[in-house]
Amino acid sequence: MFTGIIEGLGTLKRINKGRGVTMQIQADFDLTGVKLGDSIAVSGTCLTATRLDGSTFDVDVSPETISRSILNWAKPGDRVNLEKALTFASRLDGHLVQGHVDGIATVASVKADANAILYSFEAPSSLTYYMVEKGSVAIDGISLTINQRSDTGFSVSIIPHTAKITTIGLRKPGDRVNIETDIIGKYVEHFLSATRGEADKNSQMPGINMALLAKNGFL
Repeated sequence: MFTGIIEGLGTLKRINKGRGVTMQIQADFDLTGVKLGDSIAVSGTCLTATRLDGSTFDVDVSPETISRSILNWAKPGDRVNLEKALTFASRLDGHLVQGHVDGIATVASVKADANAILYSFEAPSSLTYYMVEKGSVAIDGISLTINQRSDTGFSVSIIPHTAKITTIGLRKPGDRVNIETDIIGKYVEHFLSATRGEADKNSQMPGINMALLAKNGFL
C-alpha cells in the first residue's frame, strides 16, 4: 500500500526481455530500510525489489503489469516516480494507493493557470466511471485531486513543487500516463453490483436502491 506522495525520482537503467521482463532502476535518493522482497511503487506500479545494490534495485514485471501500464513502452533513460511502501507508522498525506494500475490515459493539453499548471487527460470511460470531481486519482503514482471529469477525460491542477519533483512536469500532450482510480469507489461499486445481483435472484432481499436510501434518511 502507498500514499501517492512521491519520495523521489529514479532512472531506468536497464531492461531485459526474455521469457519475462526485468528492469534495473537507480533511485536518486537513499534506499536505506528497503530490503529484498519489499514493494516499491515505480510510476504507480507496485513492484517487488528482487536485488538491491545501494540506490539501485531490480524488479520483475509481470505480463499483466506490462499490458496495463506505460511500462510497455519503457526504455533505458526514462525517469520514474518512486515511493517506498507505506508503514503503519507513516502519515497518510495523499490517499490510499495500491499500486495496481487500472489503465492508461493520454495527456490532451497542458496550460498555465495562475500559479498552477492545468493538465487535461483523455481516458476511456472504464476509468472515468470511477472518478468524481474533487475525488482522488493516482497519475503515475502521484496522488492528485480531480478538477473536472467527463465520460472521455478529466483534468487536474499541478502546483510548481509537484511539477518539479515528479515526472508530471516532464509530460506533454500525447504522452501516456498510468492511472489508478480510487480504491473506495471500486469496492463500493462492486458491493452494490453484487447486492443488486442477489436481489434479482432472491425477491425477499430488496438490495440497496434509491428508494431504500431515501426511506432510511440518506437522501
